[in-house]
Amino acid sequence: MTADRPHAVRVAGVVVDARGRALLVKRRDGGGWEPPGGTLDAAATIPEALRREVLAETGVTIALPATLTGVYKDMTGPALSLVFRCTARDGAPVTGPRTRAWRWATRTEVADLADGASAARVLDALDAVGGLSGLNGLDSGATVVVGAQAGAVPR
Repeated sequence: MTADRPHAVRVAGVVVDARGRALLVKRRDGGGWEPPGGTLDAAATIPEALRREVLAETGVTIALPATLTGVYKDMTGPALSLVFRCTARDGAPVTGPRTRAWRWATRTEVADLADGASAARVLDALDAVGGLSGLNGLDSGATVVVGAQAGAVPR
C-alpha cells in the first residue's frame, strides 16, 4: 500500500483437480486453511502475480487463463482480494518456506476446514461454472479471465 495505491490488492488461486477438489494450504505465517495467494506487487500483472503466488506456496504451475470467481473486500484492512478458479498445468503440491501443509479438499471438507471468509471464497470458486457474472455490467453468464490474449487457447 502506498499513497497512490491506498488499497492492497491480493490474488488467490483455487486450484481445482479432476475430482472437483480444491487445493488448500496452511501458510507458515498464518493458522488456517486457505487457497494459495498473496499481494499483487505494483509492477506485476494479475496473471503474473497469480501464477507466482500459487507456485511459491504449492509447487504447482497453473494454466492460464484463469477464471475470476470473486472480488472481495477484506474486513480486516484496506485490501481487495481477487479469487480465481485455476487448473494445474505442471507440478505436484509440496510444502516449502511459505507453506507448512497442503491438502486437496472436497466441498464438504472446505466448509469444515477453512474459516468463514476463506471457505466462502473457495466454495464460490468450486461453484463457478462460467466465471463471475454481473461485474461492471457484463451480461449474465459472461466469463472474466486473466492471462488470455485475443484468440488465445488456455495452456
